Amino acid sequence: MNPTFAAELIREALMTAFFISLPLLAIGFVAGIVMSVIQIVTSIQDASFGAVPRLAAFLLAFITLLPWMVNKWMVYAAALMGDLGRYAR
Repeated sequence: MNPTFAAELIREALMTAFFISLPLLAIGFVAGIVMSVIQIVTSIQDASFGAVPRLAAFLLAFITLLPWMVNKWMVYAAALMGDLGRYAR
């Protein structure tokens, strides 16, 4: 395996991880912004008031997106295992 091929393999793994985690990160970001705006408008400074809805949104998104994420992981793993002959060279 030459260094270019190893770098491409690592890049593909990182990009797959990025695209799998992107929807959850975006939902967590949006939920955080919404809860921060609500806290600013209502002047509620309780930490659990902001954390619990963010965690609930993240958990709901995780449960909803889990089949899609597992499918992406399986496609990546199948492609990786399908090319094992190329890695031995």
